[in-house]
Amino acid sequence: MQIGSLRQLTLISFLIALVPLAVLLWHSQSTLTKMAQIAASEAQFSVNMARQVGDMENIAIDAERLIRQYHVIKKDELKQLSDNYLTRLQEKRIIVCQELTEAFICEALEGRIQWFLMNTEIEDQLLLDAQLAEFRRSIAELHQQVDTLLDNRIQQQRDYVDSVQQTQAWLTALLVTFSLILIVFATQLILAPVAKIERVIKEIAAQSESLPKISTSGPKELIEVEHKLHRLADRLNQLEHLRHALLRHASHELKTPLASIKEGCSLLSESVVGPLNAQQKEVVSLLTSSTERLNLLIEQLLDYNLLLQQAKPVYEKTDMNRLFSAALTDNALAIKQNSNAVSTDIQVPFMHVDPNLFRRIIDNLLSNALAHGTIGRPIDIKLYKQRDMLILDVANRGRKIPLEQRKMLFEPFKRGEHRRNDRVIGSGLGLSIVADCARMMHGSVEIVDVDYADVCMRVILPAEDSTI
Repeated sequence: MQIGSLRQLTLISFLIALVPLAVLLWHSQSTLTKMAQIAASEAQFSVNMARQVGDMENIAIDAERLIRQYHVIKKDELKQLSDNYLTRLQEKRIIVCQELTEAFICEALEGRIQWFLMNTEIEDQLLLDAQLAEFRRSIAELHQQVDTLLDNRIQQQRDYVDSVQQTQAWLTALLVTFSLILIVFATQLILAPVAKIERVIKEIAAQSESLPKISTSGPKELIEVEHKLHRLADRLNQLEHLRHALLRHASHELKTPLASIKEGCSLLSESVVGPLNAQQKEVVSLLTSSTERLNLLIEQLLDYNLLLQQAKPVYEKTDMNRLFSAALTDNALAIKQNSNAVSTDIQVPFMHVDPNLFRRIIDNLLSNALAHGTIGRPIDIKLYKQRDMLILDVANRGRKIPLEQRKMLFEPFKRGEHRRNDRVIGSGLGLSIVADCARMMHGSVEIVDVDYADVCMRVILPAEDSTI
């Protein structure tokens, strides 16, 4: 059956899960009804048997009394009365003996009754006493056999109740287990489409090129959500391509006129086209600094765009000493201009990382330390392992960063309040590039407090991706 909606699937799953519990309830009710009927029947049987035996004992006492009176007085009325009592006793005996399994006691009692009915004149008193004693003994044995019968039936009823309880316990365990299995199965039916949607969302977040195919069966609401997510993914891919193309083309298109402006400013400042007065030189100086800042912004935009286009890191075993030496060499001019002494403590000579991403981290952290650190004060770079994490610390001296601004600085286009040493207004992309590079390698970056420096940028990467 095709499930039309999530509501139908939920209701059907709920009803299916209730079927074993309904069966258990029906079986329990029928078992209780049967046990109640058996208990009532057994109680009625016991009362009837006890009443019949009691009547037989009373009749036997009256018959014995009349027989003795007759053999003393010799009146026919007494004989008639005793025979009537004996006949009643026979009728009761037939009713009681139908339920007994041992026939010899009933036969012995019947023999005593027949003997008294056939022998009207008994002269021997001893013989009469002996027959009456046998008669009483037969009644007592019959009573004892009836008690045994009732005890056996009560024990059978107890055994039946115990067997019913055991059967009920096993049936309850079986049906409850089956109901739980149905609940798990029904839950899986409901959660499977939701899990499919979660996978689609994760693929969209990971910017995957292909998404899971749209389900052909299931609740129509969730299938509609899948269609919307696929349309959203297509739209996001279009916007992403447009953004990359815009950044790429805009950056490259800006570089050509920017190079011309920069060359023109250089010619003017060197008085190639003629001498300049003081005010003109100041204007050319402002144009030159603005050109350099714009060139820096364009380079950072290109770097950020290149980082966004890299979907996954490419890990390889990297020589950390060589990587840091290359970074320090490329930034040697800025280090010399600021008179900063850079000390490195590389405790992990080799790491299994993406060298391009890790080099971006080093370059941006070192550039940030040079731009915002105190001129002439040292910069400390440490790379070490702590437990199962690899840690890169880049620390500098300068003004401390307030706690409320620390997380904000790692967002794109967010800048701090402190002025750079080179008096260039930054783009706010340097630290966000560091954060994105660390995130792509399953790590993180934060600003921490250390006792040997005022500001410390700490990059934390998982050690399982590294080889020492």
